[in-house]
Amino acid sequence: MTTGPLSDLFVLDLTRARAGPTAVRQLADWGADVVKIELPLSVGMDSLGGERSGFDFQNLHRNKRSLTLNLKSDEGRAVFFRLAEKADVVVENFRPDVKHRLGIDYEALSAINPRLVYGSISGFGQEGPYSGRPGLDQIAQGMGGLMSVTGLPGQGPVRVGIPIADLSAGFNLAMGIMIALYERERSGKGQWVRTSLLEAQIAMMDLQAARYLMKGEVPQQAGNNHPVHIPTGVFRTEDGAIIIQASAQNLYRRMCDAIGAPELYDHPDFADPTDRLTNRDALNAEIEARTQTRTTQHWIDMLAEAGVPAGPIYAVDQTFADPQVKSLAMDPEVTAADGQTLRVVGQAVKMSRTPSRMRSGTPALGAHTDEVLRQAGYSDDEIKALRASGTV
Repeated sequence: MTTGPLSDLFVLDLTRARAGPTAVRQLADWGADVVKIELPLSVGMDSLGGERSGFDFQNLHRNKRSLTLNLKSDEGRAVFFRLAEKADVVVENFRPDVKHRLGIDYEALSAINPRLVYGSISGFGQEGPYSGRPGLDQIAQGMGGLMSVTGLPGQGPVRVGIPIADLSAGFNLAMGIMIALYERERSGKGQWVRTSLLEAQIAMMDLQAARYLMKGEVPQQAGNNHPVHIPTGVFRTEDGAIIIQASAQNLYRRMCDAIGAPELYDHPDFADPTDRLTNRDALNAEIEARTQTRTTQHWIDMLAEAGVPAGPIYAVDQTFADPQVKSLAMDPEVTAADGQTLRVVGQAVKMSRTPSRMRSGTPALGAHTDEVLRQAGYSDDEIKALRASGTV
């Protein structure tokens, strides 16, 4: 039995790879009863998503149950339809045509369950000239404009160091599903919720996209500088580097005083935000000439006391060792199917009465097949027959 604010939701998870599982993880961590539907070993192994015992798969699929089911067989589809009759949510991230070929698309399922919320993620969208193409994270980063603004000026296209299109598509779909569920409370009807890696990546471009849409400016690479707000960037220190964000006029004055350079505030080349953007390289050099004289920790302390946003630049091990990060509990433990205790990445949202919980680790393949089928009304003899036929 599940607990949590979404514990009354029954979710069928058809997702693979990363974007779809990211969306479903949002529901599972907040208590939804998620059944991950996977291929029986008799049909073959699903290579998308990596090794089952690997860090990626274990982090993505916690808090779920596992049912093996061959959706290419008539018997498998019949089982799926019986489950879908009672489901609140179905989530898939096949290529757009696959669900139609399998006969498990929104139109087919909503005919038997009008309250169903059906979530889809694809590479490029459900319609359009590229809808049938395979789409992965880095393709969306390139097409969405992100790689053109990432990296040092003149460096050429640079991939962001995380699968940001996958992750943002997953978060957007989860939000869309929750909106549809909320609307269902009034209308009594479900609906089809759709997003894509490309749409999510374009939305993540945000101010850079707005610059083009509203002003006709095509953003370029700016390295560690903010594209329009100066000073914002990385500055070398005596023992490393520090990030400083002090573009607002009051913050700029505080920063100048904190680093012992009040003359920079009144300097005509840096007097206002437009001047600072025009003379960005010269101003950065002046700031760095000061920051290089003391340690990173010295400047973090000085700037924090002055109320200026600043911080260190960590490797991931340093991130999780930081006392502030420790206080945020971003590495909860789960028990894996083999009994090992694993640390996974926690939820970024905290709630005072109904927190997310790590109820269980990623299940073994098909670990809950019999349990789920019994809940759907199948007898033990019927389950044996399904196993014998290779349906589950």
